This record gives sequence, structure tokens and C-alpha cells, in this order.
Amino acid sequence: MSWRERINIYLELSKVRITLLSTLSMVMAYILASGGISGGVIVPALAVWLLACGASAVNQFQERDLDALMERTRSRPLPSKRLHPKRALSFGLFSIALGLLMLYARTGAGVAALGALTVLWYNGVYTPLKRVTAFAAMPGAIVGAIPPMIGWVAGGGPFVDPRIFAISFFFFIWQVPHFWLLLLNSAKDFERAGLPSPTKLFSKSQLMRITGVWMAATAVACLFIPLFGIETPSWINAALVLAALWLIWKSSNMLKTREHEFSFKLAFRGVNAYALLVISLLSLTGFLA
Repeated sequence: MSWRERINIYLELSKVRITLLSTLSMVMAYILASGGISGGVIVPALAVWLLACGASAVNQFQERDLDALMERTRSRPLPSKRLHPKRALSFGLFSIALGLLMLYARTGAGVAALGALTVLWYNGVYTPLKRVTAFAAMPGAIVGAIPPMIGWVAGGGPFVDPRIFAISFFFFIWQVPHFWLLLLNSAKDFERAGLPSPTKLFSKSQLMRITGVWMAATAVACLFIPLFGIETPSWINAALVLAALWLIWKSSNMLKTREHEFSFKLAFRGVNAYALLVISLLSLTGFLA
């Protein structure tokens, strides 16, 4: 196996696109807290990325039996037997340890504790909970709320501040439609793996309406951010409002469109693009503060 193939395997194990989104939310909060970008963000950003990559690798180790049963995941490194499970676990634990060490060295014990909490919650609570309840996404959404808090404190912001609570709450709410749209797009896979699934409790049309409500709630949660003390220029406020209206419009389609006419994959990409847009706009706010 060539080095390029090995690198690609470990990048796949790390779920780079998802881990980068978590890292960007951390960098955005750092920029807001510090009032700009500086070299000081590099180490904590790299540390958060390593934590996210490590948690992803450990997650794939934990779920390798389930991944082998699902069409969407059976080509991942472990079920496809391109990587030995012990190597995946070693890579994950090493990445987590290195990330925590970097956070502790650069930002102190408090921020490192937040990083440890994220990993423990994701791998120790959320991942096992998916085998127990169809609603694991609710407590699991806490994982998405912590990286912005890490960035905020690393950038000099206080631990207790309504501004970062509002931002973290937005990412908490966003996680739910993010997961349920993925579920709706891969419902048969989840059932084939024997996982508790909302599709066994609700019809697809009911799940569409529930997810549509969560998408609208995500948009509303974003609009509350400036009300908690984040000073945003008027044009950024206008952009946030327009983006929220677009997401609400998308969610309204889920309330009235028949399931066979609706693209869950496009909606999944849309809600993720919305989060990326919010991150970009709030980052610009930090630069302009």
C-alpha cells in the first residue's frame, strides 16, 4: 500500500469534512472573543481538529460491526478491512491525547477539560446511546455546542457569558436536523443495522415535518445571537435574516412536500451550508469589531 493510500485511509477515518466544520466553529468563536485573528488561534484550532479526528476514529472503531451492515458505511476503512481495528483505535487515542495536551499547554486546564468533555460525551455517551434509543441525537447535539465554547475561552472570553451561550445554543439546535436529515436519507441502512430508528416510530412524512420544525428552530436560534450582545454590523444582520428566511422557506417545503418529491440529500447539504454561512458571517463580525 502506498503512502498516498495510507493517508487517504486515515483522512477517511477522521471524517475530515465534519471535523473541519467543528474546527471552524471554534475558530469563529475565537475571532469573536479576541476581536480578530492571530497566530494564537493556530494551536487550539489544531488541537480541536485532532480531538475531532480522534473521536471520529474511536467512533468508527466502536461501530465497525454496524458500519459493515450499512450500505452508506460499509466502504469505510474498518468494515472494508483496509485498516486493522487496533491501528484505528491507536490512531484515535493518540490524536485525542495529543489534542488535549496541546489545549492544556496553550490555553490551560479549563479549556482542556472542555475538550475532554466533548470526547467523553461523543464516544462515551452519544455513540453507545445510538444502540439504545432513537433519540440519541438530542443529547448527542451537546457535542456540537462545545467547540465554540473552547474557541471563545481560548480567545480570552469568559467561561460564563450569554454571548457564547447563544452561539453554542445555535450549534446545539443545528445538530438535530443535521442528524435527522442524514437519517431520512439513509433510513433503510439504519433499520438494516438493527439500530433504534425514528423511522420505526414515525412515518417518513411525520419525520419530515418534525425535521422541518427543527430546521426552522435553527434559523430562529441564529437570529437570537445578536440579541445576546454580539455586536453585528447592519449588513451582517441583514445577511443573517435573509439566510434564516431561506432556511425557514426550505423547512416549510418539508411541511408540505410529499416525501417522494423531496430530496433529503439536498436538504442535508443545505442545512450544513447554512451553518457554514453563519460561521463565516459571525467571523466577519469579529474582524470588524
